[in-house]
Amino acid sequence: MSRVVQDALVSQLERLCPGGVRQREPLARHVTFRIGGPADILLLPRSLEHLAAAAAWLYREDHPFVILGRGSNVLVADRGVRGVVIKTGRGQEGVRYDGRQVVAECGASLPHLSRAAASRGLAGLEFAAGIPGSVGGGVVMNAGAHGCSMADVVRRVRVLTPAGERRWSGEEMGFRYRASRLQEERGVVLDADLELAPADPRDALARLEEWLRTRSDTQPIGPPSSGCVFRNPGGDHAGRLIDAAGAKGMRAGAAVVSDRHANYILNAGGATAADVLALVGQVRARVREHSGVDLVPEIKMIGEFEDGGSP
Repeated sequence: MSRVVQDALVSQLERLCPGGVRQREPLARHVTFRIGGPADILLLPRSLEHLAAAAAWLYREDHPFVILGRGSNVLVADRGVRGVVIKTGRGQEGVRYDGRQVVAECGASLPHLSRAAASRGLAGLEFAAGIPGSVGGGVVMNAGAHGCSMADVVRRVRVLTPAGERRWSGEEMGFRYRASRLQEERGVVLDADLELAPADPRDALARLEEWLRTRSDTQPIGPPSSGCVFRNPGGDHAGRLIDAAGAKGMRAGAAVVSDRHANYILNAGGATAADVLALVGQVRARVREHSGVDLVPEIKMIGEFEDGGSP
């Protein structure tokens, strides 16, 4: 991006999102992996209205941009991201309750929302208590755990597309395993309507705490990671296949396969995106050799990778 173009972009975005523009911002600060180079422009909208106004203008002017939520399940390139990155979260966290219906803005924290709903006697979102993401990211990825997913509770999604605002039903979202239509189509989740089930708050909170304990007992806590790296193949678990192939503890640079849960890669201190990609490739090769299964990465690659981000 030329200096002239960047200056013009910054000027306009400052008008749309006062005080929310940063230039050459290291994205490692904004993702759970703590890996990644700078964004040319990082936009931090301070309200849902600011987010919608900025995204609509970028669409009209045909400026590409990337949406980054709370930064889990992503790997940012060491070279960073050219153009604009919009980080949702603070300022887009509103939640409204109406009986069993919940309307949550895109930046609302899934763990906070799941606990608040359970406390109000609304069940169905307890699975999300340990998912370190936002409602927007959870909808796009159809985040899930414990056999449940966002597809089970989402009834409508308000999306800003290049053609304007749309309201898509859960069926129209095209939910499938860890995916939705928004992985193929351009669109920014503004908010989502969730339909939960009435329950005794004590029962809902007990289930939530039980699932959190299961997560803490089986998944690594401490070194930065980005969550599960590979999709589970049909009828099996990626972690089991990696463990069976003897890949626990494998490393490339400062990236290492967790000894606690083999489908996690940890940043052991100073890991680069190149380290992670190299390790992903090594693990895939080891599993193919051992079981004949070709694991598919679940983690989303963002930015300017030398080889397009293919491990």
